[in-house]
Amino acid sequence: MHLDHSHEGPAAISADAHRGDGTRRALRVGLGGPVGSGKTATVAALCRALRDQFSIAVVTNDIYTREDAAFLLRNAVLPPERIQAVETGACPHTAIRDDISANLEAVEDLEDSVGPLDLILVESGGDNLTATFSKGLVDAQIFVIDVAGGDDIPRKGGPGVTTADLLVVNKTDLAPYVGSDLGRMARDAKEQRAELPVVFQSLRSQAGVAQVADWVREQLAAWAA
Repeated sequence: MHLDHSHEGPAAISADAHRGDGTRRALRVGLGGPVGSGKTATVAALCRALRDQFSIAVVTNDIYTREDAAFLLRNAVLPPERIQAVETGACPHTAIRDDISANLEAVEDLEDSVGPLDLILVESGGDNLTATFSKGLVDAQIFVIDVAGGDDIPRKGGPGVTTADLLVVNKTDLAPYVGSDLGRMARDAKEQRAELPVVFQSLRSQAGVAQVADWVREQLAAWAA
């Protein structure tokens, strides 16, 4: 189920596309959302869908562990040298919005060590509906929620739901088991986001991450242009 709000092309990208030495830098796409919404699984699926077409790396954020990075490594979605973990030591939103220095260092290290890169995915640790990325860190943001968290989440809003460049409603296969009304979620998301795009996905379905991967390709095309 995909809500096509006739969004006029990719998210507006206005950042400088070049590094200090004049070389083109990678497009940075952030993924945020509450605990358990499926951010890491979405990152893994995106890597599998895009790795043969683009040069990709990933930065993960966790408070005291490197579990998200370890999950990606166990599933061999990318070579180990293309995955870096940041231990934030505090609420993850501080490392993606307030003090982005550790993430910027990780991004620059990856570009220096395995570049040139086309795409760097920056995954925030699980947080609430207020977690947003600094525009100094990422060029576009995906916000992931899931139907098991309640079908009232889109109506509650919050910066992640209302302003992210793409909203992903994940785990739609669980809707019949948790009593979530996908139609209601679609209507509420439309009211909150107007023309901003929304994707409903289940990574267990045949379509999987395809629509989100297509959206990322649009961002990469805009970035290359």
